[in-house]
Amino acid sequence: MTRTLRAIRVGLLVPLALLLAGAAPAAHASPRHGLHGNWLSLAVTRGDARSSDTRGVLLLCDPPQGHAHAARACRQLAAAGGDIDRIPRRTGVMCPMLYAPVTASAHGRWNGRRVDFTRAFSNSCVMKARTGAVFDLSS
Repeated sequence: MTRTLRAIRVGLLVPLALLLAGAAPAAHASPRHGLHGNWLSLAVTRGDARSSDTRGVLLLCDPPQGHAHAARACRQLAAAGGDIDRIPRRTGVMCPMLYAPVTASAHGRWNGRRVDFTRAFSNSCVMKARTGAVFDLSS
């Protein structure tokens, strides 16, 4: 290999190695997801498990954003300690006895704890009555 080619090769590899070496500690220092505070990745799938009709959002709660009803959803989650099952059921709601299944899922972090929630509901009215504003992805 000629001296010029060797110099070019070293000139390209050394900065790349320094760049990779400098980036490695930063990647380990921060959480893998890169998000801080309370957040949930939310998804609602209409139909059966094979359906591709899925809507999703990223709900951030410090400050509330990313969701049509972020402030209300974050307040409800805060009152329930981040546990979606503990959100009080809405009273006085009359849902139709119509079978139009929806599956709601949430994955993220709340007060440093991991959140993994997946439930199937008979229709979206029942889902909203049971989960408050969290899965109300309408505008």
